[in-house]
Amino acid sequence: MKTPITFTLNGEEAAVFVDPGGNLLDVLRRGCGDLSPKYGCGQGGCGACTVMIDGEAHIACLTLAETVAGRRVDTAGGLADGPDLHPLQIAFMEGFAAQCGYCTPGMLMAAKALLDRNPNPTRAEVDEAISGNLCRCTGYEPIIDAILEAAKHRGAA
Repeated sequence: MKTPITFTLNGEEAAVFVDPGGNLLDVLRRGCGDLSPKYGCGQGGCGACTVMIDGEAHIACLTLAETVAGRRVDTAGGLADGPDLHPLQIAFMEGFAAQCGYCTPGMLMAAKALLDRNPNPTRAEVDEAISGNLCRCTGYEPIIDAILEAAKHRGAA
């Protein structure tokens, strides 16, 4: 029997029916139409589905959908403010930190969670923050550089 839940998704109220034991990734993609969190491994090992729940990074494929009732969920689909890109999105674009782009939404959300709690991270702290996110294309250096660049610009804003 499906259970109704409501939560805040990227600043907007969302109301969906969830299957018992269903995961948040399926609810976001199929129930809410937010395709920004990606299905990667389905086992929590790649980070492609990383979202923020109440300001903390979580792996959506391992998160029970029912646990977000009454909470705030943010995805990469909600980073931009209308036509204005988030500083992380700008830094990823300008620093060529995305090649195929499949890991990018998860990387962005892991980075946002880091910068929200630590606006001036060290390179080692960035490495740690994205350590649960796999990328097969960039070799991580452009991603790390983009996150550090976004931190610089956020501090100046």
